[in-house]
Amino acid sequence: MAVTLDINERSTEAAAGATLFDCAERMGIRVPTSCQKQGKCKECMVEVVEGLEHLSAPSAEEAHLRGRFRLACRSQVTADAGLVRCHTMRRGTMRIERRAVMQPGSRETTPDAAVTRAGDRILIDGEEVERSTGPIHGIAADLGTTTIVLRLLNLETGEQIADAAFENPQRFAGSEVMSRIRYDTEHRGKLLMRTLAGYLRHAIEEFPVDPKTIYEMVVVGNSTMRDLFFRQDVYSIGQSPYRSITEIEMAEGRRSTTSLVRSGRRCLLPIHPKARVYGAPVISGHVGADAAACMLAVDLAHERRLIAVMDIGTNTELIVGNRDRILAASCPAGPAFEGGAIACGMPALDGAIEDAALGDDARWRLGVIGGGAPEGICGSGMVDLMSELVRTGRMNAMGRLEDGADRITLDRARDIFFLERDASELAQAKGANVAGLRVVASEYGVDFDDIEVFYLAGAFGRHLNVEAARRIGLVPNLPDARIVQIGNAAIEGAAIALLSRAKRQELEQLVRTVQHCRLETHPGFFDYFVEGCQFKPLESPHQVAG
Repeated sequence: MAVTLDINERSTEAAAGATLFDCAERMGIRVPTSCQKQGKCKECMVEVVEGLEHLSAPSAEEAHLRGRFRLACRSQVTADAGLVRCHTMRRGTMRIERRAVMQPGSRETTPDAAVTRAGDRILIDGEEVERSTGPIHGIAADLGTTTIVLRLLNLETGEQIADAAFENPQRFAGSEVMSRIRYDTEHRGKLLMRTLAGYLRHAIEEFPVDPKTIYEMVVVGNSTMRDLFFRQDVYSIGQSPYRSITEIEMAEGRRSTTSLVRSGRRCLLPIHPKARVYGAPVISGHVGADAAACMLAVDLAHERRLIAVMDIGTNTELIVGNRDRILAASCPAGPAFEGGAIACGMPALDGAIEDAALGDDARWRLGVIGGGAPEGICGSGMVDLMSELVRTGRMNAMGRLEDGADRITLDRARDIFFLERDASELAQAKGANVAGLRVVASEYGVDFDDIEVFYLAGAFGRHLNVEAARRIGLVPNLPDARIVQIGNAAIEGAAIALLSRAKRQELEQLVRTVQHCRLETHPGFFDYFVEGCQFKPLESPHQVAG
């Protein structure tokens, strides 16, 4: 007798006593490890979605893990029959546009990186770090709450050589930043940083270059993700007024910038030990270095038009302004649009339903990332789904399903469905985003239709069905010509800062000019939030009044 073990959608038979790690190895599935199955590195995490009762009790080495997460090397099969389904921290499907990293508005035509060559000397800002005639590489990194994205660049030519993406392994500590802050405060030893560093190490070692030829890395992310990586105390980010320790120290005159610099060795990465790891500056509060990088990507410092940049995610960043005035806010949307807290939700990986259309025959037409069988629903698929339910009258503006139903079945054979309570989770995430838009527009003294270009940033924004997003009120009801889907602007901005010293200095100066809008202190926030929870088009106030 044996248990049926399903890892990453591949199955095998597992006898009692076998570990999940050994079974994965036998199936040719790579599970990250640095300690060779000793339970010390904490990297071989898997999420067990079914059959936890068929596994051994958590060991002492797994005391840091919560919920359905286990270490593959410590988890043994204990039953003679049954089903165990689990998956490793999955690789993302790379859908980032591979294009020139210098944006059209940039004055730079060739790279002007901080890492240069003088004969056989490799210099960082003029200081020798190595003697070599080999290539000079750098990495731009976007540390998202849900997804990590890396770009490998040639610093002499600007060529993008490779990229990588994977689920943030810190998810075992919670799906949103406040959970991560609480975990890091309660568990000493910087386990969140060390876990992420382990996964970064494996990703970097898989790049098609010698890691020791990587001499600089530019890191962006929201304030919590950036500071966790740099081993900063993040407790203050979780307490009002929600400021990074670097922001506090700058206000006290103890530092001149909120940016951070460490060596490759200190960041536990396999890059050149003297490589510089630069954490781009945060703006304020939860408006972090990823939002700052977005400003660089759209060349906001030279923009005459009134623009908005919205990067929808667990922690949605919102920027409105031009070269004369910039306002920014962070919207605590939560993980719903990235698959968290949704019954059949998942990140935008292979197997995720990314678009959905309801035909006249009442049957769903589903588009799946990778073209295979569906495993769940990602954010863009959920927007399509809710838009279709509203369009056909099967769900009202309050998110209630008609005819007393409590679920919508999308794929009966694979038991993929959407619940009315899922709509409630998404309504609250949307409500936070709408409240942010309303507050920032109010503080700026503009209506939505005054915005000349509305940029949708991030992988989610890039693959969003704009018509569907407008119908449910996720984005303002603006004409198609004004809504521009720009993809991962944060990684783009990080790449620009990596290749240009002038642009990096511009970024340092630009963040100082941004006015931070604290949503929770605005008197209209709650009313805006309640209104934003409704699934209806988002109009400017004067349009509603008219």
